[in-house]
Amino acid sequence: MLNNIEYNFDEIINRKNTNCEKWDGLVKNFGYEDLNPLWVADMDFKTPAFINDEIIKAAKNSFYGYSIETDALYSSIINWQKNQHNWNIDKEDIFMVNGVVPAFSACIEAFSERGDEVIVQTPVYPPLFKYISSNNRNVVINELKNDNGYYTMDLEDLESKITPKTKILVLCSPHNPVGRVWSKEELEKLANICIKNNIIIISDEIHSDITFKKFIPLASISEKIAMKTITLNSAGKTFNIAGLNTSYAISKNSFILDEFKKVARKRGINSINFFGYIATKAAYENGALFVKELKTYIMNNFIFMKKYFEDNNLKIDFQIPEATYLIWLDFKQTNLSHEEIKELLLRKSKLALNDGVSFGSNGNKYFRLNAALSKKALEIALNQLSVSFK
Repeated sequence: MLNNIEYNFDEIINRKNTNCEKWDGLVKNFGYEDLNPLWVADMDFKTPAFINDEIIKAAKNSFYGYSIETDALYSSIINWQKNQHNWNIDKEDIFMVNGVVPAFSACIEAFSERGDEVIVQTPVYPPLFKYISSNNRNVVINELKNDNGYYTMDLEDLESKITPKTKILVLCSPHNPVGRVWSKEELEKLANICIKNNIIIISDEIHSDITFKKFIPLASISEKIAMKTITLNSAGKTFNIAGLNTSYAISKNSFILDEFKKVARKRGINSINFFGYIATKAAYENGALFVKELKTYIMNNFIFMKKYFEDNNLKIDFQIPEATYLIWLDFKQTNLSHEEIKELLLRKSKLALNDGVSFGSNGNKYFRLNAALSKKALEIALNQLSVSFK
């Protein structure tokens, strides 16, 4: 049990009929309405009051016109990165955008040409494939090595895949869905390969605050690495404000950031939600205790889930993640096909999980489960899961 907590993560909140994709998008995405949704990567926890209060205060002015970034917003980002991750950045290193995914797509256009190659390390967040292809670039797969559920980078394979057409490597750090926090040694080796081959690194660090071991921003390691890196981040995952569409790009390399800005402005992704500015600033100014307690609760959920699997002899395995609130479930012990597993999840267990194959071909017989919900709600979901996989 948690002691002396300020935030109540045990509260079960009915999110149905609130225009919530996770709950109200079940028929559209899965074909069924009566599912327990543990898929979309947002949390079934309330956004903390220190954010809500600032939004309500701003709303009372009854003006929702065009907004601008303030020095206070930039300071909140700078101080958060310094205090949470020991990363020193300056205002001129930051550019505000309306989402990490739109920013990623803009990066592909900014740093490569049609027909060029972009490396991704699978299994990985599915939209990366879509936006590489929609920009008319070629996806190059560098599969992670899987050692009984613990994933590492296959740098030999990476080097073998690089050609003169390879312009970008996409780093998911921490990694979604496998939950790795990459070590400094891993990051340095990866970055040195990219530096040697003149490859720009897009480092998606949106899950960097929900980590259970030391997280190192890639660009913080050295000036040499920073000169080859553009980092994408947001308070969205950490504070459950993803729907406010406010994110930011960081680069110490002014040329890289300027090239990104050109494309971002051309695409119109630099216009930010009025409440997004307010929420991000409030989150970063007041959120340290919330994040500490959130991480404790999520880790307790992981431990509870691991024990449940063992006590009930479920034919499913997983590694407790080093980061994120997402669990990468391995169903290979069931000896069922991927489609058979999927059918049991939907029709018998009545659970909506993310299909592992959407993360890459090495996601076969894997499904991703979102554990950012109350312990009671998690137990209900696990009881549903056990119906099919004991």
